[in-house]
Amino acid sequence: MAVGMALLSPPAPATGDTPAPAGRPDRRTFPGGPWLWPTLTTLAAALYRIGEPLLGRDELTSWDMSARSVGQVLATVRRVDAVVGTYYLLLHGWTRLFGDSPLALRLPSALAMAATAACVALIGQRLFGRRAGLAGGLLFALIPGVSRFAHEARPYALVMLAVTLSALLLLRALDRPRSAGRWALYALAVVAVGLFHLVALTCLVAHPVLVALRGRPDRRRWWGFCSAVTAAVAALFPLVALGSTQTGRQSSWIARPDGWGLLDIWSQLFYSGLCAGALMLLVALAFGQRRDAVAFCLVSALVPPLVIWTVSQGGMSYFYFRYMLFTLPALAVLAGAGLAAAARTRPAIASVLAALTLLTLPEQLALGEPLAHYWTGGPDYAAAARTISRYYAPGDAIVYDRDEEAGMFPLGVRYYLPRDLVLRDVFLDEPAVSRDDLLSTDCPQPEKCLRGEKRIWLVVMGDQNDPFDGLPPLQAAALRAHYTAYGADRPGGLTVALLLRTK
Repeated sequence: MAVGMALLSPPAPATGDTPAPAGRPDRRTFPGGPWLWPTLTTLAAALYRIGEPLLGRDELTSWDMSARSVGQVLATVRRVDAVVGTYYLLLHGWTRLFGDSPLALRLPSALAMAATAACVALIGQRLFGRRAGLAGGLLFALIPGVSRFAHEARPYALVMLAVTLSALLLLRALDRPRSAGRWALYALAVVAVGLFHLVALTCLVAHPVLVALRGRPDRRRWWGFCSAVTAAVAALFPLVALGSTQTGRQSSWIARPDGWGLLDIWSQLFYSGLCAGALMLLVALAFGQRRDAVAFCLVSALVPPLVIWTVSQGGMSYFYFRYMLFTLPALAVLAGAGLAAAARTRPAIASVLAALTLLTLPEQLALGEPLAHYWTGGPDYAAAARTISRYYAPGDAIVYDRDEEAGMFPLGVRYYLPRDLVLRDVFLDEPAVSRDDLLSTDCPQPEKCLRGEKRIWLVVMGDQNDPFDGLPPLQAAALRAHYTAYGADRPGGLTVALLLRTK
């Protein structure tokens, strides 16, 4: 508790802040500190229609992993997804307490994003003053990309929190370099960064800059910093070693980025080109402020993507925008400093924030749409599940298209079906959980997997005139020999057909 209170206590006045005269209230103080309103604003935006978008492909994997036992999770991450293993374990415990509804699955991300906003405000306060901290925290809350990944049952919001918290704890440790406890907390935050996503450890490129520029040279600061980082990296080494053996499967789908990718990444991070442009303009207005603070924030925001881009020119690419979301807080801190410097009164700052709210409102509203977690539409698993539930009869079985692109169909439909409605997966050979993997395998001889079911539901990708065409040839032939399609429904991106046995 003492540590938590210390995090929220204001530091010595920064540039642009002067203490209020004795006996007179400081009109520039904010109820609850500059972190409160950004936290509440971010949380409100995060909770807006949080349960309405259908679970995306990766979110379905998170749900599947959360339903496994701790032993099964550990066995799986030894083969795949080791870099997300900590998140899976956290979500496993969370769902045991709060269930696995879309709200429950996504709530850890929403809470983490709100806490990140608090850290943004506190860092801004330390580096540029209270008003800049408040402005930066509120600007962070208004970024559509922040709301989008507060809705995501994946570790990205937790990564952002760990990265931002590590920067805040580094600032505190530099204030008192003789405090072993502060360096230990900083080291733990760095460990948390790596546990939630190893790529985010590129945030460390900015930390030596802060140590070098923060006040006069001090061996104790460098000793504490180097010791903390060394200890953190040593603790993460087993995960780094394991993750390196899985990169081929984890990242082989990511294309090698070209030069345009370094510019295009920002509109993807912000989920809005207009918002990205507006905040970059505010960032430019901060260049006249404290040089050490500006340098730290610029390196934090710009250098990690450049490092990842450079590494991705080799044999394996890691240049995917979600992996670099952790750079947004640094940009928000700088934008808050620029806004506070350019708009020196509260009404002026409020006007800019109101304008940005209106500018980003269409993107924010769109984030609550059913298919918001898909770039160009997606399979409507909930609609498919409703069709099956409506016409279900005891003894029904089901067949899924389980190729590489449609591998999530079984998870998606099963998630939205009532939990007491169980359908035998006709062509399932070995479930993913039995294989300690994310993917299951199909029956090698489909004809032998049929058990004479009178009715089989068929779920395949796309709008198929002939539902059998959506299956691999051997499976389609086995079904055609004994079944005919009685009717079909075609919700977004899917064909759901009922097959009746003919012989």
